[in-house]
Amino acid sequence: MWEYTDKVLELFYNPKNQGEIEETAEQNVKVATGEVGSIACGDALRLHLKVQVDTDKILDARFQTFGCTSAIASSSALTELVKGLTLDEALEVTNKDIANYLGGLPEAKMHCSVMGQEALEAAIFNYRGIEREVHDDDDEGALICTCFGISDTKIRRVIRENSLITAEEVTNYVKAGGGCGSCLATIDDIIKEVQRESALPIAAPASNKGGVATEIRPLTTVQKIALIQKVLDEEVRPVLLADGGDVELYDVEGDRVKVLLQGACGSCSSSTATLKIAIEARLRDRISQSIVVEAVEPLF
Repeated sequence: MWEYTDKVLELFYNPKNQGEIEETAEQNVKVATGEVGSIACGDALRLHLKVQVDTDKILDARFQTFGCTSAIASSSALTELVKGLTLDEALEVTNKDIANYLGGLPEAKMHCSVMGQEALEAAIFNYRGIEREVHDDDDEGALICTCFGISDTKIRRVIRENSLITAEEVTNYVKAGGGCGSCLATIDDIIKEVQRESALPIAAPASNKGGVATEIRPLTTVQKIALIQKVLDEEVRPVLLADGGDVELYDVEGDRVKVLLQGACGSCSSSTATLKIAIEARLRDRISQSIVVEAVEPLF
C-alpha cells in the first residue's frame, strides 16, 4: 500500500479541472493540447490549455488522464500550478514543482509528475507549432527500454534534471527498467556518463568483492515477476512442451515462486525433479539463488 499525502488523496478523490476544453469562437483565445504516455504502458495524460493569444497567458487548464492515484493527483496539481501563468513561465514548471505541490509522492510514483511536465511541454510546443527537439527530443536517440519505449535522451534528461544516481531512481521517474529489467545495466552506464559530464554524485557501491566494486541492486516485485515469466516462457516451457507438459506462473511471494504444472508434467511421477531441475535451478541461475519453486494444485 502506497503512503500518500493528504493533498494527493484530496486531489484523487476530488480532482480539480478534470475534463477537456473545447475550441470556442472567442476572439484572441486559442486552445492548446498535449498528450503523453499510453494506456498500454499504464498511464496516459491529455492536457488542455486555454491561452490568451496576445499575452500568452493561460486562462484555464484541464486534464484527462488514465492512470493511478498519483497520476490523477499530479495532473490536477499541474493544472492548478499553470493557470494564470504565461507560456514561458509555465515552461519553467518542473516535475519537482508538481511533487512539492502535492507534499511529495512515493518514489515509485515520481514518473507521474514527470508525465505532467512532459504533457505541459507538449501542449505549449504544439501551440507554438515547434518540435519538442527544442527541449531535447525524448523520442529521438537510441531505444533503451523496449518495454516502455524509453530512449536514452529521455533517460539522460531525467537524470540531469533530478540528479538521479541509481537505475532504481530512473525506473521510478520514467519507468525505464521496470519491465523485464534487461536494460538496467545500460541505464547504469548512462548514469555514469552523465555523472562524468555534469559532476553528479556517484552512487556508493553496495559491495566489494576481491577489491572490485560491484553494485548489487535488488529487483522490484514487478521486475522480478517479469523476469521469472520471461525465463519460463523462453527457456523452460519449450523443453516441457516437447515432452507433452507445460507450466504456468501462478504467484510470486518474495522468493517463493508458485507454478501450475500442466499436461504430462502434472501427472508425472518425476514432477518434483521437474520443479527442482528444470524450473528452480534455471530461475536460480538467471535471477536469484534464494528462489524456491513450489507446485500448486489447480482449482478445478
